[in-house]
Parts: sequence; structure tokens; C-alpha cells
Amino acid sequence: MQLFTREWGTGDRVAVLVHGLFSSSRTWHRLGPALADEGYRVVAVDLAGHGQSPRLENYSLAGLVRSIADSVPLRPELAIGHSLGGLTLSRLIRRLQPGRAVYIDPAFLGTRLPWWQRAGAPMLFHSLLNRPARAVARSNPRWHKDDVEIEVSDYAAFDRRFFRRFGDGRAMPLSAPDRMVVPSLMMLADRSRLVSATMADRMRGLGFEVRVVAGAGHTVHRDDFDGFRRALHGWV
Repeated sequence: MQLFTREWGTGDRVAVLVHGLFSSSRTWHRLGPALADEGYRVVAVDLAGHGQSPRLENYSLAGLVRSIADSVPLRPELAIGHSLGGLTLSRLIRRLQPGRAVYIDPAFLGTRLPWWQRAGAPMLFHSLLNRPARAVARSNPRWHKDDVEIEVSDYAAFDRRFFRRFGDGRAMPLSAPDRMVVPSLMMLADRSRLVSATMADRMRGLGFEVRVVAGAGHTVHRDDFDGFRRALHGWV
């Protein structure tokens, strides 16, 4: 399945960007141009059910992986994924074969979520998606106003049928990778809620470099773009 993609820059150095849940390729509106200025052709996808990409009757992590592989150049120099995008990138990595990978506060929750929290996730998500712009701004005080506007627009575009799969651990498994396939950086929010200290240590043991952006929340690249760029030093 062909996904909608957004591009910045030109040339042979390719970077692939994969956004998180509820979002779209517009989340990279600052990073895309910045990477283009450094000589990259940047290709950012809208995941299925998000942004301008097709809607499906059923969603699965395997399906997200296949659709990205069908929509972006293989063997890019760099691949970056945030949250659900980081989880998806970890499953895509063997097929995509990037030169290096960056996982921004990825959804490596493993089995830490009990069944009742998984079952309650759709109700929580629905309440989040119905927030007006002022509530989004209030809960994300460090965001630029453009990010607030983009987020509200992305909420409106999101396919609610995606929720059906979140209670199904088989369709949306949240396990972390068990090996490092390419040189990889895991960039974490300060006191990440998605990656525990134990999980971070496990990833270090696999060879991942782990960096924490002090003071940043889950959307590291929106909470502190300058700190995010500093944390990318040596990987871009």
C-alpha cells in the first residue's frame, strides 16, 4: 500500500522519518528542513490511518511496516522514528537497511501494560483526540503555536478504527528489539513513561547508545527542538 509522503531537500543522502500515534509527517516541520539544509533528501510518511494516507478496515504493526517499506527509498543513510514510529521502525529495520537509526522515546513498553490498561486505552485516546487547541497548548506549554495547530489538525484526520487494535497484543505488540541491526541511538524524554530504566539498560547492553534530553517530555522534538538537535550530534 502506498502511503502519503512529504519531502524536503534533494540529493543522494536520504533520511526517512516516521511519526508517532495520532500525528503525521507534519510533526517534522522543523526537522525536515533542517536535515535538508545539511544535504539530505528527507522523506516523511503519514502512517496508515493518519494524515493523508489511506484508511483501512484493520490495522496491525506488520501492516504498518509493509506499507512504509512500499513507500520510501530502501537503504537510506538515516532513519528516525518517534513513539509508535520508533516501534514500527524497529520492525522495519531489516527490510529498510538504513545506515543508522534513531529511536525517539519509542513505544518499547514490552509487557508492562496489564490487560485492563490496554483495554482502557481507546477510551483514553478518544478523550485526548477531542481536546480543543487551548487544552493541547495548556498540556504542552513548550510547544510552538504551529505545533499545537498541526496536532489538532492531525487529531481530526486520525482514523478512530485504529483503536480496535490496541487491546490486541498480537496485532500491536509493544516489545523492544532483541538485537541491534544497524548503529542505533535511543533518545529518551526526561523520565520517559515508555522506556523504563531497566529497558534502557537492556538496550545499552545490546549496543544502543542512549541519550536523555533533560526537561523534555515524550514529544522530544517538539518540547525542546534545540536540545533535540544537540542530542542528535554525531548521528546526522
